[in-house]
Amino acid sequence: MFCVAVTISQKNFMSCLVSLSFIATIDDVTRFGKATDVGAYLGLTPRRYQSGETNWSGRISKRGDGSMRKLLYEAANILIQRVSRFSPLKAWAMRLVARRGMKKAIVATARKLAVIMTRIWRDGTTFAWTKEELPT
Repeated sequence: MFCVAVTISQKNFMSCLVSLSFIATIDDVTRFGKATDVGAYLGLTPRRYQSGETNWSGRISKRGDGSMRKLLYEAANILIQRVSRFSPLKAWAMRLVARRGMKKAIVATARKLAVIMTRIWRDGTTFAWTKEELPT
């Protein structure tokens, strides 16, 4: 478990505390069919109400672990407001801030961070800050 947390943390986008909490909360990553299902498990997806012709999408469901949701929210907040380094993830979040507002963009970025961490954990993929290769 600790090795996976160090792997996630060394990608320079997430603290070790958030990584360890994420691994402890999720416990078994194979129970999710898709990596995007982790957002619903943590309560970071909008609530839905569908009946007849009514199709309503509301606030986040707040299902799952509240402390993990709070840690992801803070990590996304830091990424959007404090990190000065360019990344496609930050650019996406800033476009979302312009369209939807800061708080909705932070929640959407928190969900995206959870999906990225799930993919890193399950598939061993790497997170690239930039699209180009950096010179060594």
